[in-house]
Amino acid sequence: MAAKSPGDGTPRRPVLPASARKIKDNAADWHNLMMKWERLNDNGFTTANKIVNIKISEQFQDNKMEIACDNSTPGSEKPAPKYSEELDNCCEELRETLKHMTKIQLKMEKLTSTTKAICDLEAFHHRAGNCTAPIFHTWPTPYFYEVSLKLSEMYKKELQLKQTIVQEIAHSADQDLMMVYLSSWLYQPYIENSSKLLLEAMLLETGHRRC
Repeated sequence: MAAKSPGDGTPRRPVLPASARKIKDNAADWHNLMMKWERLNDNGFTTANKIVNIKISEQFQDNKMEIACDNSTPGSEKPAPKYSEELDNCCEELRETLKHMTKIQLKMEKLTSTTKAICDLEAFHHRAGNCTAPIFHTWPTPYFYEVSLKLSEMYKKELQLKQTIVQEIAHSADQDLMMVYLSSWLYQPYIENSSKLLLEAMLLETGHRRC
């Protein structure tokens, strides 16, 4: 009796067409990029929090010195603001975090344009008389593009906000405004709660998640 090969008893996975494989890869890339973004966001918040604490501490020291100057000889000059190496290092660290987030957002845009190209190709085949059924379960191919575009736009707007925060947070003297910057960085107002649902739905549709 002939020996069975190890794969004989296991049903083989269906071979996906090229466009389906690319969309499935894109879904995995979306997951990885969004997870990397979240880690960078946490790191950036920690750095931004240090910047705010340094600024508040400096303001406190400056106020004490101003009071001391006011109580001393009339006409004495106020001391010039001190250079803070720690503040400078934290600002550089935050700029570096923003640089990595910018690269991630550009990769998200590339994923979106790749998905759009697949949609255009399918539309061309459809006009040529080839009917296209959903390549996975229920989503028509254009819906993958809609989801990608929606996610990409969220992260694009959020990146623009973070660019403003990085430019302004170390130069602000208003403590309330600094707290707004911190809160905005942490809670990411432009990335809607629906982003996680859209990602999970895309992973489920492409077979990366099980029901």
